[in-house]
Amino acid sequence: MRIVVGVDWSDEAFAAVEQIGLLYKPDDVVLVHGVDLGMFQSPIVAGAVNLQGYDEFRQALIDAGHQAVERCRTLLPAETPSIRTLCEVQHPAAFILDSAVAVKADLIAVGTHDHSRLTEVFAGSVSHRILLHATVPTLIVKGKARPVTRVLLAVEGPEDAVRLHRWLTAHPFKNPVAVTILSVVPSLAMVEPNVMVGFTSWSEEQNRQAQQIVNDTAQALASPHFTVSTDVRQGDPVTTVCEVGTSYDLIVVGSHGRKGLARFMLGGVSHGIVHRAGCSVLVVR
Repeated sequence: MRIVVGVDWSDEAFAAVEQIGLLYKPDDVVLVHGVDLGMFQSPIVAGAVNLQGYDEFRQALIDAGHQAVERCRTLLPAETPSIRTLCEVQHPAAFILDSAVAVKADLIAVGTHDHSRLTEVFAGSVSHRILLHATVPTLIVKGKARPVTRVLLAVEGPEDAVRLHRWLTAHPFKNPVAVTILSVVPSLAMVEPNVMVGFTSWSEEQNRQAQQIVNDTAQALASPHFTVSTDVRQGDPVTTVCEVGTSYDLIVVGSHGRKGLARFMLGGVSHGIVHRAGCSVLVVR
């Protein structure tokens, strides 16, 4: 398993690196730091504003970046077979994404500062941009690193369940975990429910299908690596998953991989869970 981790000098980045060591036994970890010079990325701009000591300023940031990746190297288990570091003058999010493609990563991991959703959209954040644009599964690490013993697996439909099952079995956790497979049936908000003919039968059918999905997934996932239980609930998917997830160490969700403008909309279930969850979230694509 090859993991790309975006790092800097923040506590969140250090937590992401430590979490990788607690969660997996990777074959190859690539620590990536993009040196962000902001508006002074170009020497022409620096010259135009007459920035004194530009070369020294640029080199100081590069040196600090190298120190950050080397610090992160020490946070990984000593038995990790391969640890590589990349540090270049690049936009951090773009450099992490490009590096993941270049090394054919199985997973991208980043820490998050947990900005508000509005701040993410208008000011941007590295974790937000990676979540939107990554083409491989993404682990968003929240808070301090911690052992993972309880995992909440939120499944939406049959295809989603198959994708999550394949990922978890192909990339097993470092230690056995207890997994709860949760499916949330959206509830319809209606002023007068009696005006919708067949609502009751529709709801019953949706619950039956959800129960079948979690049961099938539980049967497929059952192994010495996983102790499996199931749960079906009604409500708002994002709210319900986040509420249930408060007693878990990690939430695993699928992403539909939206394209174009849809990638930037605020309504995505996986994005909403990442934003509101109190623990780390693994988004499987």
